Amino acid sequence: MAVGTQKDYYGTLGVTRDAKPEEIRKAYRHLARKHHPDVNPGNKSAEEKFKQLSEAYEVLSDEKKRKIYDQYGFYSDNLPPGGYGPPPGASGATYSAPPIDFSGFDFSNMDEAGGADAGTRSGGFGGFRDIFSQIFSRGEREAASEAPSKGTDIEYRMHLGFWDAVRGAQVRITVGREEACNNCSGTGTLPGPSVECTTCGGTGRTTRQAGAMRFSMTCPQCGGTGKQRRPCPKCHGTGSIQSSETLTARIPPGVDTGSRVRLPGKGNAGIRGGPAGDLYIVTEVEAHPVFERKGDNIYVKLPVTISEAALGAKAEVPTIDGPSTIRIPPGTQSGQKLRLRGKGAPSLRDPSGETRGDEFVEVQVMVPRVADERTKEILRELARLNPDDPRKDLRAAAARP
Repeated sequence: MAVGTQKDYYGTLGVTRDAKPEEIRKAYRHLARKHHPDVNPGNKSAEEKFKQLSEAYEVLSDEKKRKIYDQYGFYSDNLPPGGYGPPPGASGATYSAPPIDFSGFDFSNMDEAGGADAGTRSGGFGGFRDIFSQIFSRGEREAASEAPSKGTDIEYRMHLGFWDAVRGAQVRITVGREEACNNCSGTGTLPGPSVECTTCGGTGRTTRQAGAMRFSMTCPQCGGTGKQRRPCPKCHGTGSIQSSETLTARIPPGVDTGSRVRLPGKGNAGIRGGPAGDLYIVTEVEAHPVFERKGDNIYVKLPVTISEAALGAKAEVPTIDGPSTIRIPPGTQSGQKLRLRGKGAPSLRDPSGETRGDEFVEVQVMVPRVADERTKEILRELARLNPDDPRKDLRAAAARP
């Protein structure tokens, strides 16, 4: 493809020079459908406009071509060796349309939205818009496929006891992961001279079929060079091999069910020499028979006698640090909660572990079992001395207006 100088491809597509690939692709789809020769039979102006749109998109959709165009104001596949200078005859070059063959494809019945009917008539590809999405997103995929990229992350689910979660622990785990192949250093290829690409036969381009549509694109295997390095026989060109590794991990104090502990670089190996992903230990903490945890706070139920609740008392209450003394105020009701500040679980938001939640003590007033007449008489005397009706507010609230 030879391209003349000083052509405003961005203006042709109606986008700015800093437009993202998605914006360029959307602009092209919209304008290409509007000016396609099959939609405008016999309209030479529309046919010429379609050629200009195709020429602009062919360059701007390819990251490498776009970079050259932005720097020099033109692009040609026949750049001279050793530089990006103007190709011979560039100023008088004529347009050669991108190698996309739409012969046999019927655009005449496509609806405006490219909806379900259009997809059915075009061979089940989801309509004009979906087909162009498949074709013209290739430049981004090909560019991305050649660059090193980070490996995928791994999640490892771990069951923890209550005390290991609250206090922290050192654990040993064995994880199955993909590690960089030591035969090719994770590149997937062997050093030495390149060989002819087996996918495109050395041409640098491949042809694909989508229903009645045929189109040519840069070979994804060799990136259009027609050459490729020999694949590594140990990893079969993937750059990674399956392995298992035993790791020692520190579980910080304060983890809870659903917490994620990150071990950087312990995930799957990167692609084409890229960095490895991360390993995340996802914790599941078992329940405790006394302590109930909600976030960083701990909840405990404390039974007290009627006299302790009525007269007030000091009571011993368990905490995750050991027994602690709490004051029961006179007249405490059953269900009332008392707070012990700083007696909860360590907060993961503070790496030092000094910030902690609180412990909430729920008072449960226990009614004694009356087994003798003396106790009954004392309770009757208590009722005579305290004649207040505890249910009067309930009745008043439930009464009809």
